[in-house]
Amino acid sequence: MEVDGCRMRYLRAGSGPPLILLHGLLGYSFSWRFTIPALAPYATVYAPDLLGAGFSDRAFTLDHSMRAIAKRVVRFAEKLNLASLDLLGTSHGGGVAKMAAEEFLAPESKVRLNRLVLVAPVNPYSSHGSWLAPFFGTPLGAALFRLTIPRMTFLFPYWHQRMYGDPDHIPPGTFEGYTAPLAIPGLFEHGLNIVRTWKRDLAELETVLPKLASVPTLLIWGSADPAVYASSARPLAKFFPNSRTLIFDGVGHLPYEECPEKFNRALIEFLTTTPVPAQTV
Repeated sequence: MEVDGCRMRYLRAGSGPPLILLHGLLGYSFSWRFTIPALAPYATVYAPDLLGAGFSDRAFTLDHSMRAIAKRVVRFAEKLNLASLDLLGTSHGGGVAKMAAEEFLAPESKVRLNRLVLVAPVNPYSSHGSWLAPFFGTPLGAALFRLTIPRMTFLFPYWHQRMYGDPDHIPPGTFEGYTAPLAIPGLFEHGLNIVRTWKRDLAELETVLPKLASVPTLLIWGSADPAVYASSARPLAKFFPNSRTLIFDGVGHLPYEECPEKFNRALIEFLTTTPVPAQTV
């Protein structure tokens, strides 16, 4: 699909109420390889490679702040001619999902948001990453990143396995799948574009959260998440009075990969049993 003058790849599967899945930083639709088949009998699932990631155009000249990405998610849904949808976002994609939720709730929105699922979403209440991501967004940090990370892709398995509570649960083919988009130059530069607005994005998220109280929400975390601490689930949940919080014991940042059966079961239960609030006029 063409979005903002660039080609955005997405996967589509299943039939039923629309569900859009938003991946995290430097992830792509591959992240949902266990989720899509499980959800397909219950929903029409759309999993985009957000612009700059996966096998979509790198789109270097576009704004990659959370707000700009959220607006592209809205345009994606509009181009699909969706009247309503459920929205799931993980990690950085969870931050984008919150901003997209605000956009969908606007009176002039053409698409109605039914339910929201946030999987270890970036939020202002997790101290981890509060200095590292903004540092890489500075000229000095970006220069150090460019000098080191793209030349050390052999360390990717080490960094990725740290995202798991138990590295023995890393599915076969994971490293190969996540490194495949490196064949298209510019993936790491895209990451720098995202962290450049990190502090501003977190500040804006604080203003967004009070506006999402009406949305039925499922919060999912792993207790051993090293990237977005599970302790931030409680202060975040206060903004969602109609929410459930599910924390998988001993699981890391990627529960949809580390314990996919439990994750999918919880997701299906939420999407199929949680009523949608009546639409106000």
